[in-house]
Amino acid sequence: MPPGAPGVGRYVFLEQIALADCALRIDADGLADLFETGAAALADLMVDPATVPRSVERRIELAAPRVDLLFYDWLSELILRKDRDREVYPEARVQVTGAGPVTLQAQVRGGILDPPRTGLRADAKAVTFHRFRVEPAGTGWQAEVVIDI
Repeated sequence: MPPGAPGVGRYVFLEQIALADCALRIDADGLADLFETGAAALADLMVDPATVPRSVERRIELAAPRVDLLFYDWLSELILRKDRDREVYPEARVQVTGAGPVTLQAQVRGGILDPPRTGLRADAKAVTFHRFRVEPAGTGWQAEVVIDI
């Protein structure tokens, strides 16, 4: 699901925001799209998505008091699974429901990191709260996130 494909939002890496970390802005058509595009952007930061086999599917369920905290937890969960399970998921299908608490149900697809075959990029360590924001924007949603690498 490359950025710009139907139903997939857009993301850009913001080089001027954080020099030792990686900042990105995500523009999405809707709330589910925000979470799906966030997963794609995070995977793109960590690996070349074209080098990740789509051999692993996982279900992820999360809940948080607010949408912004759920987005933070979502990205953190994806980093945790990279560290713990050595899996990266360039593809995600997400449903977000509720107004507080907010719940997420996702089906992610990707593969196990295999350094000889996987094009490794930055080693994401954590999502930070530096400049962190998630908010409605026009008819969609926008997020700005700094990832500690």
